[in-house]
Amino acid sequence: MRPRIALAGMILESNRFAKPAEREDFSDFVWLEGKSLLAEARTKTSAIAPEFGGFVRAMDATGEWEPIPCLLAASHPAGPVREAVFEEIAETIDKHLREAGPLDAVYLCNHGAMVAEHLHDPDGELLSRVRNRIGSEPLIIMTLDLHANISKQMAMNADLIVGYRTNPHVDMIERGEEAAFSLRRAIVGIENGERPKLRIVKPPISPASVTLLTAQGPYADLIDFGQRRQAELGAEILNVSIFGNFIFSDTPDNTLTAVVTARADELAAELLANEIGKLAWSMKERFQRTLMPVNEAVDLAMSNNRQPVIFSDAGDNPGGGGSGKTTELLKALHHSGASRIFYGSFFDPALATKAHEIGVGGSFVAEFNSENSLEDSGQPWRAWDIPFSAEAEVLKLGDGDVVGLGGLTKGRRLKLGKTAALRIGGIIVIVISDRAQTADPVYFDMFDLDIASAHTVIVKSRGHFRAGFAPWFSPEQVYEIDTGGLTSPVLERWPFKYIPRPTFPLDTDTTWI
Repeated sequence: MRPRIALAGMILESNRFAKPAEREDFSDFVWLEGKSLLAEARTKTSAIAPEFGGFVRAMDATGEWEPIPCLLAASHPAGPVREAVFEEIAETIDKHLREAGPLDAVYLCNHGAMVAEHLHDPDGELLSRVRNRIGSEPLIIMTLDLHANISKQMAMNADLIVGYRTNPHVDMIERGEEAAFSLRRAIVGIENGERPKLRIVKPPISPASVTLLTAQGPYADLIDFGQRRQAELGAEILNVSIFGNFIFSDTPDNTLTAVVTARADELAAELLANEIGKLAWSMKERFQRTLMPVNEAVDLAMSNNRQPVIFSDAGDNPGGGGSGKTTELLKALHHSGASRIFYGSFFDPALATKAHEIGVGGSFVAEFNSENSLEDSGQPWRAWDIPFSAEAEVLKLGDGDVVGLGGLTKGRRLKLGKTAALRIGGIIVIVISDRAQTADPVYFDMFDLDIASAHTVIVKSRGHFRAGFAPWFSPEQVYEIDTGGLTSPVLERWPFKYIPRPTFPLDTDTTWI
């Protein structure tokens, strides 16, 4: 059989408190249709989601098929997507599906934590529209980030949902491959009168992302348990995915969710999903974390009698919708006179442009965050976002066109725009023109900076930097700093409106079955 498979997706992780995602946020990052999408998926150093390429290449390797590439649109994490943008993407995908003719399946590559101006669950809405267009018979298989907020609408319309199993995310290609292999199996199953059965269980736990690491901790234990039980149950279970939620989406679907897909036996899927949900609830107290205060971080940075360390500027993670230009930690370190520090990366196109005008070797007064990042998003000015200035020397300049070296973006082409390495006192600051998290050592390597020579490295990244910087820093050398910003994991600071209540840890007296 030569299955006809449509390929589409809309990737956005929405932080309800961040600036809305505009049309250019997608068109400037990923907007690929038709043959160009298929060609990019088969490129070795592709700029698109690795799981999409993993799916396509696995389908290529496992037999004949007819791919029908529709549209893949992706944005950096941002706020709710504009209604008009969502509708344009959804209608474009629908147009391709309408013109595709009979299909055996659709592969959707989404993130799963998207919010729209007019919808709490645009991922589920897109999935529902795809189902309505293609009918009940073709399969729909979906890959999602493990921070997805899983809705009943998703569960009703998808035949198989495959989630990442690693945080930091380093298994995206494997999950795309798994989706392809599972789809091949499901197609054979349909020929034998069987169809996948998907079930979800949602214990009322809505943890912050800092508690969702998978090397160790409660989330790691849950994922390991799910994989072990899948192996014990054998071929009956196609997939076990456990989604931690993305708390800043602030939706009615926020909670940790166990998603189990059986080959044909819905009871088997339901029983295992319940088993995972009960285990998660039994360890709920472990989904809490305390961060290091800024003043203690400054003291540690000033200390010489220690091994090198890396700090996460946790409150300002562009990978979670952060502005990438909060000044709190940088300003505190500069005022303290701290030295031998690499700071990456400050998102400030105006500052990068100014550095290019000054040129290498020149000096000027660098204005950090001169265009306040929150003012035009409706958020009030806060101490952590106030601009500051410092005498700076331009060490090196770049065009930001690089390929990732490790972790989340290894092997992926990055387009960071005008970049600069500036020295302010004892701190070398990397300035970029694309709002991206510093999860990869390439942000320093592109300026020939030796990470091993730094006494303290600071990154605007919540957790993905752990994989990229693992060669230099063990878990014991990693500190998450309690900085302000749009991704502060101190949940009681946030005016959540839509998260179902009660939920743990927001409500410590939450009860469940």
